[in-house]
Amino acid sequence: MASRLYAWARLAVTRRGRVISVWLLLLAVIGGLGITIHGKVASDFTVPGIESQKAQDLLEEKFPDAAGGVIRVVYAAPKGSTLTEAKTEAAIEAGLGKAAKISGVVQVTDPFKTGTMSAGKRIGYADVRFRQAAADVPQQAKDSLSGAMAPVKKAGLEVEYGGTAMKPQTKVGGPAELVGVVIALVILALTLGSLVAAGLPLVTALVGVAIGVLGVKFISTWVEITGTSTVLALMIGLAVGIDYALFIISRHREQLADPGMDAEESIARAVATAGSAVVFAGATVIIALAALSATGIPFLAVMGLSAAATVLVAVLIAVSLVPAVLGLFGERLRPRTKKPRPGRRERVPGAWGLAWARIVTRKPLMVLLVGVVALLALALPARNLRLGLPGYASDPTSSTQHKSYDLLSKGFGPGFNATLVAVVETKDISGGDVTTTISSLRTSLAKDSDVAAVSQPVPNADKSLFVMAVVPKTGPDAQATTDMVSRLRDNAPTIAKAGGTLYIAGQTAAAIDVAHKLSGALPGFVAIIVILALILLTLAFRSLLVPLKAVVGFLLSVAAALGATVWVFQYGHLNGPLAIPSAAPVASFLPVLLIGVLFGLAMDYEVFLVSRMREHHENTLDPLQAVVHGVARSGRVVSAAALIMAAVFAGFIFNEDPVIKSIGFALAIGVLVDAFVVRMTLVPAAMALLGRRAWSLPRWLDRALPDVDIEGANLPDHTTGKDAARTEVPVG
Repeated sequence: MASRLYAWARLAVTRRGRVISVWLLLLAVIGGLGITIHGKVASDFTVPGIESQKAQDLLEEKFPDAAGGVIRVVYAAPKGSTLTEAKTEAAIEAGLGKAAKISGVVQVTDPFKTGTMSAGKRIGYADVRFRQAAADVPQQAKDSLSGAMAPVKKAGLEVEYGGTAMKPQTKVGGPAELVGVVIALVILALTLGSLVAAGLPLVTALVGVAIGVLGVKFISTWVEITGTSTVLALMIGLAVGIDYALFIISRHREQLADPGMDAEESIARAVATAGSAVVFAGATVIIALAALSATGIPFLAVMGLSAAATVLVAVLIAVSLVPAVLGLFGERLRPRTKKPRPGRRERVPGAWGLAWARIVTRKPLMVLLVGVVALLALALPARNLRLGLPGYASDPTSSTQHKSYDLLSKGFGPGFNATLVAVVETKDISGGDVTTTISSLRTSLAKDSDVAAVSQPVPNADKSLFVMAVVPKTGPDAQATTDMVSRLRDNAPTIAKAGGTLYIAGQTAAAIDVAHKLSGALPGFVAIIVILALILLTLAFRSLLVPLKAVVGFLLSVAAALGATVWVFQYGHLNGPLAIPSAAPVASFLPVLLIGVLFGLAMDYEVFLVSRMREHHENTLDPLQAVVHGVARSGRVVSAAALIMAAVFAGFIFNEDPVIKSIGFALAIGVLVDAFVVRMTLVPAAMALLGRRAWSLPRWLDRALPDVDIEGANLPDHTTGKDAARTEVPVG
């Protein structure tokens, strides 16, 4: 691999003008297509085959008037007054009359006729149902509804909006995300010691992200893509794009410190060595993200493939555009030689990493025990992990969705926002028994100790489908509500005996179903990731113990990141500083996503760190010196890469979307833990304990495995006969 990348980099440098032009042309074409031709971004996380989705499909087919999107208009009278006062009632009636004339509206309920008002008549609501599905209700209709309710606001009432059709679109590009990029630039400047060199990874990463994200938007013309997919592609693409360019540019600058190293030769060698690690590490990220397809959940598969495509672009840019741009700058990137000052000690390369490596390897067993115990302690909250989908309670407190949620909870109880829908298909029930069966079912549902109320059954035109609203006593995120859904579904066999089919659906049931589906897919996905890691790292390092140690460290990182996420988002700690509106279950797909993404990033750091150790071990056959050398040479750049990753991810913690917020937090914590605790601390300690055994491999397996050579051992020495990549770092 190293030899081929060396030749490729030489070609990219000599034909740098063409390479840069091709990438700029690609950016213009894909960018133009993504901006002008794209589909609608979905806001729902639908999973085919789950009970709630089957019910929704059935409603759309046989009872379309009950399947359309709903905007729930919530009214609150000022303290000391009620909605039933003459002027107030007249204003509400006038507003609802205008709402009924909005294009696409098929039904408007009247709170004064249906009695949908709180006990004190201060809070009430009206449902505006549309012909279109919730995700298809146009923004123009929402704006028209807001305009229709303007007189109600003038009458002194508070008017807020909820319902299935009011899910906000995911937005990115706020100040917090930009702060993350600025922090990344500062870290790059400190690491590379040059503002010009620091700017290059950002520029090349932005090119890659623009191509990847706008390409995903273009694909959305034919494939349904959620807003989370594009944000994840942006988040991952930006982070790995900066890091991959950093690894190559850092190696290039390190080699240019040797006065005898030609700039073009240094670029080729940097791509051959650090670039080999980039290709290998990038492949692990791509495979891990693509493996999300193995969960059998379409929206998660699309999410993983979108991010994987963006990472692939980042890898291609790192080994083609980056060397071309480096060739453009030539000698201007060579570090300035500092004249030694009298009485001042000469700085040893990798001094910080060298000092840290000595500390870690001095008492490796103690370091291992303390580190593992600390990570397990951080992971403890993960034992109580609860999965779900965020509701309007998780939206910003200033949003109309959150305000409507609070008003409904206050006026009708916490379970009102968790209202379920019981859908009964009666096509095989004999005509005379339909009424009796439905009445009996309603009575049975109402008897559950956690059910507050069950509405009267509403049939479709041919009475082949009946719908009932079931209001729980507890909120949508309560464990009692989850248990109640399971008990309500226990009525299905009784209905089946009569010839019908019972479905328990609604947003709350859908969140429970998605969480259950993803929990079932998690063990298989973890098995795929672990097996994949063992195979790839065995190929890279020709060792069995190194991959095993890497996998154990990765699992500890995931457990710690999940524990921290549960402690913050589910337990409700740090709600104020992180602007989290309320404690809630963790997003159901976050653990799968965290495992897939963090696996790839963890293997990045493992490859960059351990490849330097193996490179030195091949030259000296001294295992302890190899560990110290690897940390000394790679510690600074790995630390910088991790800080950049964490800064980019942390920028998304303050995004208003609760899913993006939790993903950004989990990935930021996961990267910091994996890089600084696992890779920079536990890995050197474990390698020091293993000694020569770390690099052992059965002879039969050694003969069977191909030699991928990611360290560049087969590259010829440069013209001076000195190889900057093999510079010794003193151990003692």
